[in-house]
Parts: sequence; structure tokens; C-alpha cells
Amino acid sequence: MYILDTGAQFSAVRFSPVFNPPPTSLRRRYFIVRATNLPFPKHQAKYHKELEVAIDAVDRACRLCVDVKRSLFSSKEKIVEKNDQTPVTIADFGVQALVSLELSKLFPSIPLVAEEDSHFVRANNLVSSVVSEVKSKASIGDNQLSDADVLEAIDRGGKDAYTFCNKPATYWVLDPIDGTRGFLKGDEALYVVGLALVVDNEIVLGVMGCPNWPGDSSDRSTGTLMLSHIGCGTWTKKLQSVSGKVTGDWTRCFVDACVLVNKARFCIQESQTWESLPLSGFFDASTVSEDLKHKEILLLPTCCGSLCKYLMVASGRASVFLLRAKTQRTIKSWDHAVGIICVHEAGGKVTDWEGDEINLEEDQSERRLIFPAGGVVVSNGSLHNQILEMISSASPTL
Repeated sequence: MYILDTGAQFSAVRFSPVFNPPPTSLRRRYFIVRATNLPFPKHQAKYHKELEVAIDAVDRACRLCVDVKRSLFSSKEKIVEKNDQTPVTIADFGVQALVSLELSKLFPSIPLVAEEDSHFVRANNLVSSVVSEVKSKASIGDNQLSDADVLEAIDRGGKDAYTFCNKPATYWVLDPIDGTRGFLKGDEALYVVGLALVVDNEIVLGVMGCPNWPGDSSDRSTGTLMLSHIGCGTWTKKLQSVSGKVTGDWTRCFVDACVLVNKARFCIQESQTWESLPLSGFFDASTVSEDLKHKEILLLPTCCGSLCKYLMVASGRASVFLLRAKTQRTIKSWDHAVGIICVHEAGGKVTDWEGDEINLEEDQSERRLIFPAGGVVVSNGSLHNQILEMISSASPTL
């Protein structure tokens, strides 16, 4: 965690190879707020009640993920494969059910747009395993949850749960686990639980939990919780791995201060190569930070999922995240919604490759898909126009 009071210096932090600390010239000042439910006065946050519930729900979901991962490889039936050949575990379904239940207690009228539905749970005989995990992490009083309650909670966010009828709406967007492949790989591959609230096509708050984000070497902690509220900034604090509740002080996050593209640190999707992206016509890429050549940029080792990259840009660990849209693959709203507000409130910018903001209402009836022209550019803001100009000038040859 970054802990700075008056100067741009880092505390001692244990970094994996993905998390090389930024050069001194790129570091921004960080601020500490003593531990409270929120890092800012409630009167400044219009949606503070929703945010508090979202923080608690994501925290519970992260603990569920940690417990499931611990036992994952001793029980192979906990892993199945969806029709698109992507892996899914009981943690994906358990998180969706758990978050759905927690949100519906105080906000039963707000729809949920999420990735999973209960079909896979039923078809793969995972009902008892999912229900058991949800009961162990749900709020006090939920120990009497039935199988039907949990399955219904999953389906509350499913594809056919709600039709928006091309009208402005308020709804939650949840990615139960962004980076399931990383969840299955081991401790070094990151994964994120991501939750956002959208009001009239504007993302007003977001919470991301990354249980295996590298932590402080002094107490061997891991995991981070990141929150954003419109107009109130982006903040992080540590996840506590033993007793459950988030702990420590809130630390405000800012994007890095890089203003030169060749000095930026880039992230791309693990399914894409640097050569497939427009900037490859201007720079080669290297994953080794020492002795970069004149026309080489630093490409950070990939981590699974999109939200990890947003988290890295919002926390100042990366300068740019580039995603190229593929004609054969759709882009899901839950892979981006919470990341967008976290980057925006940290001082960064997110657009499509033509410079337009991401429109969450293009999928008018379901709000499950987004259609960014060309792809998505996530940056520290200072580099954004330069990146867009390079993409534009290279596009005829791609």
C-alpha cells in the first residue's frame, strides 16, 4: 500500500514481478485517512448508503473466494467449463448469490446485471457446494437460506432477469470473479470481484476487491479493496485475511504522472499480442524494465481479466491499458463498469479508440454488452490524446 504524508516516497512494499514500483518521476502524492466506514464524510457522497452496502458485500465475496480457492484443488468437481470454454467455479456462483442477497436486503428494487445464472449450478450438481459457501459468508440471520433462495439470488442477475425497455435506469453491475483463469492458476495471478452502481447511464460508485493483491511485507498481508464514489475520489485499504473485515486506513489513489508515451507502463489483455495493437507500429515492447531501447515501451506481465488492469492504472502501477475489440467476441459491461469509475476518480480517462466515452446504454434492453469503437483505452489522462492520435494514424494499416 502507498502510505505518504508529505512527500512522494513509497513505504516498504513487497512487489511481485508485475508490480514494479513506478519511477520517482511518475509518483503522485498519496493521502491517508484514519480507518472509518468511508474515507470521506457521508454528506459529500450522495450514494453513501449504497456504497457502504457494496463495500460489505464485496468484502464478504472476497472471503468466500479465498476459502474456495484454498480447497479448490482437493475437489475437482468445483471447476466446470461454460459453453464458451471459459472456466467457472463454485466461487463465481457463490459470489453472485452472496452479493445479490446482500444488495437485495436494503435495495430490493434495484436490478442486478451480472455474469452467471443458475443453469450451470443445477446442471453440474454444484447446488449444495454453492449454498454451503454462501451460508458461511452471508449476514447474520441467513443461516436458514434454502437452496431455492440461493439459486434465485444467482438468477436475479442473469440474462433474462430484467428488461430495461430503453429507459434511463438505476442498476448494479457485478463481475463475480474477473479473471477466473487467474483464480485457478495460483497466488501470483490476480483476480477481482467488481461491483458498480449505474444511475441514468452514469457510473456513480464502484468497489473492487482483489484478495491476492501484493501487500505489506511487514505484516505479510495480501489483498486490497478499492472504492470510488463520483466526486469523492478513489481509495484503497487492505483486506484482512483472517477475521474477515477490511482493516487499516484508507489511502487515496491517483494515476501516475507519466507524460511521455515511451516512458509509460502498458497493460494488454493476455489473449492479445503487442503486435496486434496500433502502437506496435511506433514502439516495440519489452517486459524487462532495465535498458529499454529508444523505441521500446515497458509491457507489464499480464494478469488475467480486465479489472486487474483498471486497478493497476487507478493505483498508479500502470500508465495505460489497451484492449482491442474483436469481431468474434462481445465485450461485457461487467468487465469494465467498476474499473471506469475507479480510473476516472483517480484522475485518469477511459474511452473507446475514437475518443468517445463508453456508453452503457447501447445494449438498450439488457445493459449486458458494450460496443466501444475499435476497443478501449484506459490511461492516466495525460497520455490519452497522444495514444488516440497514434491509434488513429495507424488504423488504416490494421
